[in-house]
Amino acid sequence: VQLQASGGGLVQAGGSLRLSCVADEVINSVRDMGWYRQAPGNQRELVATITSDGTTNYAHSVEGRFTISRDNGKKTAWLQMNNLQPEDTAIYYCKAEIRPKFYLWGQGTQVTVSS
Repeated sequence: VQLQASGGGLVQAGGSLRLSCVADEVINSVRDMGWYRQAPGNQRELVATITSDGTTNYAHSVEGRFTISRDNGKKTAWLQMNNLQPEDTAIYYCKAEIRPKFYLWGQGTQVTVSS
């Protein structure tokens, strides 16, 4: 596994979770990183991205609730998710650009929010 995602789980509405995405040590460097999610019956959608210099971008639906961050030295990105809602239920995937236009996907981590 070259990109490891973790941190998913079951929480009640209003709760919080923090997802982690770690690139394997064999990967020399990571450019842009991001989180995407896919709910049953839906297409995979962008949640948040972050460039190597820290510029962030969020889906409108998560702005103000989710925060993406990273540590370039650790080749790790996090997604802090606060005030989770049932509509946030999905499998969350991390994505990393390890060379120009060459991307890796993590294996996905399930986030379930109960009402």
